[in-house]
Amino acid sequence: MLKHWVFNLFFLFYYELMKILGIDPGTHRIGFAVLEKEKSNLGVIDYGCVEVREKEKSEQLRVIFERIDNMIKVRKPDLMAVEDLFFFKNQKTALSVAQARGVIVLAGAVNGLLVLEPTPLQVKQALCGYGRASKRQIQEMIKRVFKLKEIPKPDDAADALAVAFYATSYKKFN
Repeated sequence: MLKHWVFNLFFLFYYELMKILGIDPGTHRIGFAVLEKEKSNLGVIDYGCVEVREKEKSEQLRVIFERIDNMIKVRKPDLMAVEDLFFFKNQKTALSVAQARGVIVLAGAVNGLLVLEPTPLQVKQALCGYGRASKRQIQEMIKRVFKLKEIPKPDDAADALAVAFYATSYKKFN
């Protein structure tokens, strides 16, 4: 597995051609975005949300894993970025999101992808040049950078676009 993603990383940055899957993790709604970057051209292939309706925690996690695993198999990204947890007021919510995030990262790893795990601060820095940018500033930048007619809805999809954008500039920030 290690050999696979090391080769992919070399290929991506040498040829500057890559498909990126960005994920904003959650328990009932997971934002996703698929971008394609070729040299300095950046395009949105798809974005949206995966809705999870299961109530039982183990079923939720199974469904999240299966849907993300399927998305990876269908979309065939070269690189995956999953936003890291930053701060939650509610510990129970934080634990649930952390579990969901874990199975999302696992899906990427099982499929041999390099999985980047940027913090919200790093994502904001990459997109706006300021790590404390507001939600509104992030959304406006997403709209401009990807030349969209309107701000992506729901917020989870816009966040996933921002996470995917971070991955396009990964070399610059590390």
